[in-house]
Amino acid sequence: MSSLLQIRDLTKKIGKKTIVDRLSFDVQPGEIVGLVGPNGAGKTTTIRMIVGLISKSGGQVLIQGTDVDKSFETAMRHVGVIVENPDLYKYLSGYDNLIHFSRMSPGVSQERIQEVVSLVGLEESIQSKVGTYSLGMKQRLGLAVVLVHKPSLLVLDEPTNGLDPAGIRELREHLINLSKKEGTGVLISSHLMAEMEMMCDRVAILQKGKLIGIHRVEEMMQNQLMQVRFEIDRPDLALPVLQSLLSGKEIIADQNTLQVPINKEQIPEITEKLMEAGVKVYGVQTAKRTLEDKFIEITEGSA
Repeated sequence: MSSLLQIRDLTKKIGKKTIVDRLSFDVQPGEIVGLVGPNGAGKTTTIRMIVGLISKSGGQVLIQGTDVDKSFETAMRHVGVIVENPDLYKYLSGYDNLIHFSRMSPGVSQERIQEVVSLVGLEESIQSKVGTYSLGMKQRLGLAVVLVHKPSLLVLDEPTNGLDPAGIRELREHLINLSKKEGTGVLISSHLMAEMEMMCDRVAILQKGKLIGIHRVEEMMQNQLMQVRFEIDRPDLALPVLQSLLSGKEIIADQNTLQVPINKEQIPEITEKLMEAGVKVYGVQTAKRTLEDKFIEITEGSA
């Protein structure tokens, strides 16, 4: 499968400072790739270079095999872009905004306009003026605007900024729907790790302008240790059992609970051994590690 987006050694320098340092990764059709990293990691700079909003100091960007430097207009025909909040005409209706922006791309039919209105769930409010829209509705209209010419690649910089939880969920569902049902590739930057975990197929982790890892989210979350808390009646009997089973692992004791970092599959065996030792187990609580935990572990390890 050929990549929708190929980035090779992408670099941005300002004076003697390197903002983005030889960044390379791909985005495939039907895939959502998250660009994550601390503030100042180079996420927005990377996205602005990809879509030609700022010049790059080195490297190559290919969109559906077309070099952006050699044929910018041809490459950008395949791309829909939202950087920060979408620019919309507040005194026009949502529908009139769509008509206006659709004229910038040849061959957009009336049927396609109705299709994207339905796709982003704005059927009931599309005839209302954009000035009356909530922030979430504006983001959905912005998404409709960039989808109207059927781009194969979406590039979105912090599209959830300012949205309430309901708006974030709606946007997430729309992007997943686009990627899985229409095969659209999505590159999205965000500082919301929980959203990246629920939305992305892969995450590219930036730190100080460097790519320190690109991982499949599913693989990152598999076989993760979780914090498991056992509620028991006899910590004095339980502690030696856990120390024997979990040599070298940190065991946190707090009155009638013991907390240990283990895999989910170990819970039945530990529970059985505790009961064999005469310990009553009243409850087991689990707290799975999140993508944010893994992100902090990776970035701290690379600091």
